[in-house]
Amino acid sequence: MSKFKSLFAVKNKENIPSTEHAVQKLKQTEEMLEKKQEFLEKKIEIENATAKKHVKTNKRMAVQALKRRKRLEKQLSQIDGTLSTLEFQREALESAGMNTEVLKSMNFAAKVLKSVHDQVSTDDVYDIIDDVQEQTDLSREISEAICGVGSNQDIDDEQLNEELEAIKRELSNSNIEEITEMERQPAVDLPRVPSGELPNGQNTLHDENEMKACAL
Repeated sequence: MSKFKSLFAVKNKENIPSTEHAVQKLKQTEEMLEKKQEFLEKKIEIENATAKKHVKTNKRMAVQALKRRKRLEKQLSQIDGTLSTLEFQREALESAGMNTEVLKSMNFAAKVLKSVHDQVSTDDVYDIIDDVQEQTDLSREISEAICGVGSNQDIDDEQLNEELEAIKRELSNSNIEEITEMERQPAVDLPRVPSGELPNGQNTLHDENEMKACAL
């Protein structure tokens, strides 16, 4: 009996649809129910209009229309509840599908990390770090040795101070020579401003006419 149950369970497991397929089926069912909703809403409007039309002239027809409207409203309410249930189930499936994809990605990343760590042990890491440090120290020692070639000559600070003083004197003498040269240059005579009165507009016009006559 247990063997039969086991086979039955395996068969059912093979027939389980994928999450995407289940979500698609739920969406199709929702679309069908939404169309049924629209149909019932139109029928309710018609029955309500019929009841209003015959409320004064034919009471029996008005009552029958109200009864049909009540049945239609009950169906519409049931469909609303069914849609809510399907929507909740579809959202749960979509969330489960997303979680499944996330878990697959995490599992894949974990396997890759494990493969990388299997190739390099902690001891290997420390050995590599020691080698890098050793080569860095050796490179620094070589650089210091190269830079030290020819730099062992003693430098006389007193001699440097004398050179600085000589440079100062040279700059000072150069400035004095420039000032003396400027003093030796002759002064430039600027044009003198006339002291008399300027000619008025009439005289100026007369002069301009004479200049034009001469030109002719």
